[in-house]
Amino acid sequence: MTLTISEILFWLGAGAALYSYALYPVLLFLLAAVAQTARDLFFLLLRRNRRGGPRGDALPSLSLLIAAYNEESVIEQKLRNTAQLDYPAEKLEVLLGLDAPSDGTAQGAARVSVPGMRVLHFPERRGKLAVLNDLVAASRNDIVVSTDANTILEPGALRALARHFADPAVGLVSTEVDVTDPSGRLQNESLYWRYEVMLKFLENRLNCVVGNTGALYAVRREWFPRVSSVVEDFEIAMRVRYAGHRVVYDPESLAREDAAPSLEDEFRRKVRIGAGCFQTLFACPQFLNPLAGLPAFAYFSHKVLRWLGPLFLLTAWVASLLLVARPFYAAAFAAQTAFYALALLGWQIQRSGKTPGALAIPLYFTSMNLALLLGLFRWLSGQQKPVWSSTPRELPPTAASAARGEPK
Repeated sequence: MTLTISEILFWLGAGAALYSYALYPVLLFLLAAVAQTARDLFFLLLRRNRRGGPRGDALPSLSLLIAAYNEESVIEQKLRNTAQLDYPAEKLEVLLGLDAPSDGTAQGAARVSVPGMRVLHFPERRGKLAVLNDLVAASRNDIVVSTDANTILEPGALRALARHFADPAVGLVSTEVDVTDPSGRLQNESLYWRYEVMLKFLENRLNCVVGNTGALYAVRREWFPRVSSVVEDFEIAMRVRYAGHRVVYDPESLAREDAAPSLEDEFRRKVRIGAGCFQTLFACPQFLNPLAGLPAFAYFSHKVLRWLGPLFLLTAWVASLLLVARPFYAAAFAAQTAFYALALLGWQIQRSGKTPGALAIPLYFTSMNLALLLGLFRWLSGQQKPVWSSTPRELPPTAASAARGEPK
């Protein structure tokens, strides 16, 4: 039976989305199981070390980098948290880069004493990436740790990151970040977040981690690449990976950051990130080189298909509409339309200040893909700039550990 163009488009769109969100995790799980079994057999037969690399007791010296613009609402708590981290003071320098703030960020920073901290004032606002590059150049240690001004670290987070660098093959270590609401509870997007954590965990077992979070990560200074993307954290990890160094995901290095105070702020943040994703996609085609093996496979399946997901979903919806006279496609169109209608209902409920409950799933999925679609348009129109206004946030006075655990 010959398929019509509309049928081909439907199955291409639906199939690509289904593969990225459902089939790829299954393939990852199977590959990780095979890899783990092979490592276990290797250990049993040869009695050799099956760990991912050497772990030393001696802690390396770190340079903790904080690039800040208008962060007066969070900077003091951030610096107090930094001063309380469980890391030897003689092995930790802190560099705070002030990107020409127009509020009280500089004054707030001056009120907090942090051992080993240097403050670099930049008179002209240039954006986080430019400040971060200057902080790396000014750092004195071989390993630099980048963290956001609104990110609170668990006391042992730096120790957890630093231990991996006993393996000379490790170039970058990414961490786990909880997103919480102002009361300290995990936000409703945590279900998707945990899904992503599962993928990163499996990719880490296969040595093909391709993601990174800018909230907290560590990288060898000599391998810190110069990048130009809005999503510099992701591109840095990819360039380190494709330069032949290991990228490690460590879920035991914990940090917390608060969600944006409103749906509109959070959606604008996602649109900006979406534009940066497409900027990286078209600026770095070498990341799709199949000769790179599993990293290219993970990048295509986990990232590229997700970024193009809105186009696949829209194609499947329109194609099923064109085929609505046929029962199967009529049902497919009705199911898709109902899903998006539930997302709209969830958005209205959340805007009213109530919890959307189970509707959080279609709401988050739909809003994420809509933000990616708008991000694509933003990138195509050239509206995305390297300098942007930070999302306003306020950190609650509770300790980072209070944010751990299941949502109430």
